[in-house]
Amino acid sequence: MHHFSALIAEDEPLLAAALQVELAGLWPELRVLATVGDGASAVREALRLQPDVIFFDIKMPGQNGLDAATELADAWADVALPGNKAFPALVFVTAYDQFAVQAFEAQAMDYVLKPVQAARLQKTVAKVQQVLAQRTQPAIDFEAALNQLRALSTLAMSPWPTGGASGGATEHSVETKPDMTPLKFIQASVGNTVRMVPIDEVVCFEAADKYLRVLTQTGGQRREYLIRTPLKELVSRLDAQTFWQVHRGSLVRASSIEVVTRDEAGKLWLQLRGSLPSAPKMAVSRLYAHLFKAM
Repeated sequence: MHHFSALIAEDEPLLAAALQVELAGLWPELRVLATVGDGASAVREALRLQPDVIFFDIKMPGQNGLDAATELADAWADVALPGNKAFPALVFVTAYDQFAVQAFEAQAMDYVLKPVQAARLQKTVAKVQQVLAQRTQPAIDFEAALNQLRALSTLAMSPWPTGGASGGATEHSVETKPDMTPLKFIQASVGNTVRMVPIDEVVCFEAADKYLRVLTQTGGQRREYLIRTPLKELVSRLDAQTFWQVHRGSLVRASSIEVVTRDEAGKLWLQLRGSLPSAPKMAVSRLYAHLFKAM
């Protein structure tokens, strides 16, 4: 019998321990290689250990489970695929929220509800075992995983509705509906003033530590502003046909993209119109590489 390995990404030690105990009883052959408590550590250890399955807690400090999974997918092709290692089967651990459950089911992603119940986990184990047994070509399996994560990443970029099946608040709940009105201006602080930046002047948004970098261009002149509003709060108010998401933390005005090049590793990089040849290029995540196929 083939022995598979797992990584558990869960920031609550008691829940992580409970999940490991239940897995030991339901799937004795599964070897848990490590348990980590945040998204960045999950990505780092997954690339190092290359497990067959990862249990991702949705809500973790710093980086949620969906974001960590998409970052892992982007890095996996560079680290593991050259050695023909299949992308891990993903299981998301979540508080009971009907919207989250439907989202994972729609993308054929499995999930475990908190607190862990042996009966439900048994179904998950059976499903994961079936998925692992049916894998034949790592590259094709990887593309399928990318498609699933691409759809789920759209949900990660916007607030999820209030209330689960029980009607109570959940880890994804919001008190009010997100503002969906089209964004006309960006209010950026410049010293003691607030600059009203027309959205029509914005070339791209790029996450930078605790800030969001806003690059504008008008009359051949470029300016840069820093705002504190998270990218996910702006996405719902921007036209998806005008601003393309090219990376987990980047939105670019499509009409401002001049050229996209592919490096020796197969990674895509884009250059904005009016940029000097020596200017830094923007990375395109493999999740969004499908946007740049020749007609």
